[in-house]
Amino acid sequence: MSTETISRVAVAAPSLPEVHSTVSLSRSPYAWRRLLGFLGPGFLIAVGYMDPGNWATDIAGGSRFGYTLLFVIMASNLMAILLQSLSLKLGIATERDLAQLCHEAYGRNVSFALWILAEIAIAACDLAEVIGSAIALELLFHIPLFFGVLITGVDVLLILLLQRWGFRYVESLVIALIGTIIALFGVQMLLSRPDYWSALRALFVPSSSIVTNPDMLYIAIGILGATVMPHNLYLHSSIVQSRRYQRTPEGKREAVRMANIDSALALTIALFVNAAILIVAAAVFHRSGHFEVAAIQDAFKLLSPLVGAAGASTLFAIALLASGQNSSITGTLAGQVVMEGFIHIKLSPWLRRFITRSLAIIPTIVVVAITGEQGTEKLLILSQVILSLQLSFAVFPLVQFTGNRARMGEFANGRGLHALAWITAFLIAALNAWLLVQMTLDR
Repeated sequence: MSTETISRVAVAAPSLPEVHSTVSLSRSPYAWRRLLGFLGPGFLIAVGYMDPGNWATDIAGGSRFGYTLLFVIMASNLMAILLQSLSLKLGIATERDLAQLCHEAYGRNVSFALWILAEIAIAACDLAEVIGSAIALELLFHIPLFFGVLITGVDVLLILLLQRWGFRYVESLVIALIGTIIALFGVQMLLSRPDYWSALRALFVPSSSIVTNPDMLYIAIGILGATVMPHNLYLHSSIVQSRRYQRTPEGKREAVRMANIDSALALTIALFVNAAILIVAAAVFHRSGHFEVAAIQDAFKLLSPLVGAAGASTLFAIALLASGQNSSITGTLAGQVVMEGFIHIKLSPWLRRFITRSLAIIPTIVVVAITGEQGTEKLLILSQVILSLQLSFAVFPLVQFTGNRARMGEFANGRGLHALAWITAFLIAALNAWLLVQMTLDR
């Protein structure tokens, strides 16, 4: 690392300075008590893995192709655990987030381009959350979709209030909403009576049709984009630094261990939620011959009659609303991390939220006004494909940095892990390239 780079690192502000090193940790001799202080960041990240965009791709995949795409959910989740592990290790080892390191390593022009791509990813994620929350409001309270989209902008007030009280309050709300989603979909699983053996086999045994069928591949790439989100890699490298661990080699080693447990636990829960959504769609819609259910509204209308339980649709909508509100929190934080890290512009949280939410609300209003509800499910799936296409621009720098011993020291990836990380990075890029080729040929 050059003298100039070291100087810039020394004077750079910490990532998310308002929450940096603010969460106290136990010094108990019992590891489980110390672990409790580290639980939280992984659950904020896991929110992105069960947001309304996931619902759209999982429902479309389950209704059209049955249990087949469960393997894609499993594979995507394993990729997510690996990549988020690299992200948290990067933040703890270097005390910088991924966006800051990109700015330091690549210079102004490349950083600006990467920032634009990251903002596109955040806008795509926010788009899914806006549509999902608006649909939930329409289903539960009969609020027209157009006005529901506008109402979703108000959630910034809740986020700002929680951040003023402390970062632990933000994490507590997120965990409570995740618990709500788990409970509601646990009930849905019981009501739908799926073929558990077929689902388990599809989870672990891939089908060649996933790659050879362009329609299936399109949804599979959407599931990948909905699961492994680029802005989550930036965010995780930042919020793990909110813990007040000892900034020493020993303290960092324990922080990496505990943060990995937090991340793996949260992402395993996200795997259950995603798999449950697809399984319910396969068991209820595909089994009954409703192969074209892709819109969340259609799933809501058909769920109770097909399941034979009056409250099934209501439980579905409540879980959707919890999912949409949860993802708004991580979108705000991720937007702040990438803007401050890449281009060193610091905005007040309310202004940052206003900008990102406007980028999502405006195209949603246009689509709703032109196509009505029919266009929202296509927009949801498209948003997840966009996320997947942006993913490599975050993954490649992440793998490069975590394999750099000059930056990471003893925390640099070993040969085996580094090879696995690069294989994952190139696999994601290859799948996206294959998707683009298939879409071009279809035209």
